[in-house]
Amino acid sequence: MKRNTLKRIALSALVASGLFSTQAKAAEPLPVVASFSILGDLVKVVGGERVAVTTLAGPDADAHEFTPSPAHARTVLSAKLFVVNGLSFEPWAQKLAKSAGYKGETVVASKGVKPRQMAAEAGHAHAETDPHAWQNPLNVVQYMNNIAAGLAKVDPSGAAIYQTNAEAYAQQLKDFDAQAKAQFDAIAPTKRKVITSHDAFGYLAARYGITMLAPEGVNTDSEPSAKHVAQLIRQIKREKIKAVFVENMSNPKLIAQLSKDAGVSVDATLYSDALSKASGPAPTYMKMMNHNLAQLVAGMQQN
Repeated sequence: MKRNTLKRIALSALVASGLFSTQAKAAEPLPVVASFSILGDLVKVVGGERVAVTTLAGPDADAHEFTPSPAHARTVLSAKLFVVNGLSFEPWAQKLAKSAGYKGETVVASKGVKPRQMAAEAGHAHAETDPHAWQNPLNVVQYMNNIAAGLAKVDPSGAAIYQTNAEAYAQQLKDFDAQAKAQFDAIAPTKRKVITSHDAFGYLAARYGITMLAPEGVNTDSEPSAKHVAQLIRQIKREKIKAVFVENMSNPKLIAQLSKDAGVSVDATLYSDALSKASGPAPTYMKMMNHNLAQLVAGMQQN
């Protein structure tokens, strides 16, 4: 009898051990890689504790000019999901996935968003797609839906959680949009003019009726022409624009020179293509948008 009892105890222990092992394995977070810091934050919001997110181009990094390393290739290869912006924002990302031999799922976060086209006369040699769709918070609602769908595809058991998280954040985005619209609408349209390092705020400008002017193009690696810079200087003087900003991942020399030649001071830093470090004012997408809103409103009120 004692021998049978010992057998049952041993068997129970083995079963319990197996169940514990299975539960521990199931509890391991899903490895997800995001191409840059803003997407990384959005994936964390949707995935919560079910995901472990690695960001390639991190805080304050210029994703336009990011150069992946072999270590980044290994990171992508180990992921269950790869999240990219699309709209030609990070062409290196798809090349990286291909060279790494990545066979997993890829989510293009901007899928379904209506892209803006940069007009050739706006300082560009030819019309091109503006990839900075996240600067309109309502576009990010679509980003969240795409991310939730991608996560659900690789982790079906978490689908309801992902959808709930995406919907809750969508409400925050809509609330922010209403707040931003009210604050910008309180400023006379003639004062809603801003100078920034490069054209990263086109979607925000279109949404809230702001005129954004920049010496660089959509990509930070583009070089503004002397003619375009001279035109900007004349416009700054003519329209008495005082709202001049640099961006966290841009070289400040150009905008500083522009401000000096135009006789205005550079105000503060805006966050366009990258979040700040955790200790900075914009470590998450929502904090970034609130920071930019406060800076832009304060700057335009000086015009």
